[in-house]
Amino acid sequence: MARRKRVADQADESQDDSLPDIIRPQLATLVDRPPVTSNWSYEIKFDGYRMLCRIDNGAVRLFTRNGHDWTAKMPALAQALGRLPVGQAWIDGEVVALSKADIPDFSALQNAFARRRTAGLTFFAFDMMFLDGRDLRQLPLSDRQAALQQLLSSVDDAHMRLSNTFTEGVESLLDSACRMGLEGLIGKRLDRPYTEGRSPDWIKVKCLQRQEFVVGGISRSPGAAEGIRSLLLGVYERDGGFRFAGSVKATLRPAQMRALRERLELGAGSPFFNPPKPERGRELVWMRPQVVVEVSFLEWTSSGEIRHGVLKALRDDKEADEVHEEKPVAPPATSSRRVASPSVRGTTITNASRIVDPSTGLTKADLVRYFDAVADYILPHIKDRPLMIVRAPDGIDGEMFYQKHAEGQRLKAITQLPPSMHPGHAPMLVANTREALLELAQLNTIEIHAWNATAPDLEHPDRFILDLDPDPQLDWNVMVEAATLTRVVLDELGLQSSCKTSGGRGVHIIVPLARVHTWQEVKGFSHAIARHLAKVIPQRFSAVSGPRNRIGKIFVDYLRNGKGATTAIALSPRARPGLPVSMPVSWDELPELGGAPDWNVMTGIDEARSRLEGSAAYAVEQEITDTMRRAVGATD
Repeated sequence: MARRKRVADQADESQDDSLPDIIRPQLATLVDRPPVTSNWSYEIKFDGYRMLCRIDNGAVRLFTRNGHDWTAKMPALAQALGRLPVGQAWIDGEVVALSKADIPDFSALQNAFARRRTAGLTFFAFDMMFLDGRDLRQLPLSDRQAALQQLLSSVDDAHMRLSNTFTEGVESLLDSACRMGLEGLIGKRLDRPYTEGRSPDWIKVKCLQRQEFVVGGISRSPGAAEGIRSLLLGVYERDGGFRFAGSVKATLRPAQMRALRERLELGAGSPFFNPPKPERGRELVWMRPQVVVEVSFLEWTSSGEIRHGVLKALRDDKEADEVHEEKPVAPPATSSRRVASPSVRGTTITNASRIVDPSTGLTKADLVRYFDAVADYILPHIKDRPLMIVRAPDGIDGEMFYQKHAEGQRLKAITQLPPSMHPGHAPMLVANTREALLELAQLNTIEIHAWNATAPDLEHPDRFILDLDPDPQLDWNVMVEAATLTRVVLDELGLQSSCKTSGGRGVHIIVPLARVHTWQEVKGFSHAIARHLAKVIPQRFSAVSGPRNRIGKIFVDYLRNGKGATTAIALSPRARPGLPVSMPVSWDELPELGGAPDWNVMTGIDEARSRLEGSAAYAVEQEITDTMRRAVGATD
């Protein structure tokens, strides 16, 4: 028991954490190749159902990745897990059906559930988030794995196994996995905590491309009342649109085909916003997009469809609206491979291989390429706005500089506003072109902040921003609740708003305005909203800055709305480990996120491409009325 004692010590032996009711699983980011650096461990990517096990003094509950309780479906496995020598625990793993060759067989797994014969299933455990009164999620993976290994070493049950991990020979390991017909590998950073939601700290490398699709229709012979020739597949875009993504022959085992037909329901019309064109000798029948299938395929075409798809299985462990196109990103910490040609658009990237974020190995070249990739989406958020940039010449662990003026630098693409626009101050910086944005990146800029006004009229702001800044100990669901309550107040005032993640722990709420108010009026009104929230819901909000004033609360930062104050723009990276980015999101989407740093410079590019440059609320011209001021007690 010495090892468990040491793990508990690191988790702070004085604490007495209560067992969480639910934990959302950490999810892996798809990459195109494994990282080349050390400090990663690798496991086989199991072809099964993700399952989280909660143990509370012998009472076992098994949850799917979506939080559904499947304990009753696996009574034998729950009983076996209940015999573990532990009082309380949360264990992460995968439930699989093993073939005679000891290889996961997904079809056999589905048959086991369909026939209610799940006693022979195996639970492969690969992480442990809670152990006997200790929350282990903030410990590095290496310590969590050690605690899990110690726990499972005390039992001898073939249906409870520890997932084997490897730290060397990843290329040969991947080759062996592919030759054995396995899906691929999962890689994990050994020094990182357990993070709910998708994270670059966990990656997946697949053999063939393989993912889930939603059935939006079928094809059959003309005039045939039954029979399915192929399935018409779709994926959901981030804005909610359902996109046609190709077709696949309907070749499943007879029992699975019967299950497929039973689940399909006729739709009123095409669910796709880009339906396939009718073909001679083929009749298209539209279905409600609710059945999820898994397909392996060779590649994506330039038109967004799959080539050489093979239908693998029905999936009932994932919701249809969760199915998006999985786009591989470059792996973390592979700078030595990606900076072989350190240039972008013909311009050499200076000091391209310099590490900006030691936690991921991301380099200056990665940042420059990120700004280039999102330039078309980021420029509308900074056009004609005075900027404040955060520069990190030695990376985020070194000294950082805040800069609003040229300060003697020779700038080529970045322009400077006339001094008359802000009398008594040096000319302010503006970046209105891709070239200017890349010049900022060349200057080792990580964060870009902007005014709430645009040139030439800098005396009248065109928006105000409420920066909801939480106590770091608060859960994300509390943050979502606070943002929603703030939106309710704004709605009641008659003000449209939009939101974005801060890239840190908070949320930025943007309220566009007609350019008719002074800075004093706008700042006073936003301060009044902050005071109103703190008065109405004092247990949740604070209108006073400072860490001591937001213990257990969320500070409504209205100070962003004074003349010369700035806020991180949409799609700006943040100078934090992982280089998260501030991402515009819809109000409906906010509760579905895993947290404010859901996207980073690796995953933010494709996300930006799937979103508009800004929501419609950004363009609304609305005024602050006397009625609004009275409603929140504004005095100026």
